[in-house]
Amino acid sequence: MDWGKVTYIFFSLMSLTTTAGFLYEPNAIALFLAAGVNVISTILKIGVKNLLAAELLASSLVADLHLIPAFMVLTFTDNIRMAIALAIGAIVANIFSVALALIESAKSQEKDTY
Repeated sequence: MDWGKVTYIFFSLMSLTTTAGFLYEPNAIALFLAAGVNVISTILKIGVKNLLAAELLASSLVADLHLIPAFMVLTFTDNIRMAIALAIGAIVANIFSVALALIESAKSQEKDTY
C-alpha cells in the first residue's frame, strides 16, 4: 500500500467533507477548518508524481482560492451568502479533484495488471 497516496487522498476527501460541513452549519470556525484542511491537501499534492498531478494540484488551488476569500468575506463583512457561494465553488473543485484521483487509481491499477 502506498501511504503517500493514502495521505493525499485522505486530505482531499477531508477537504471536501469539511467544506460540505460548512454548508450544513455556516460559521467562521467551520470555514476556517475547511480552508486549513484544503491548504494541507494542496501542499501534499505538490509532491505527487503521477499522470494527473498537474490537474490535481490545479483543482486544489482553485478550491484554496475559493475558501480563503470565503473566510475573509465571512469574517470581515459577515456576508454569509457570498461565503456560501464561494464554498460551493470549492466543493465543485474538490469533487473534480476526487474524480481525478479515482481516475488515476484506475489507470495505475490497469498498468499493474499488465
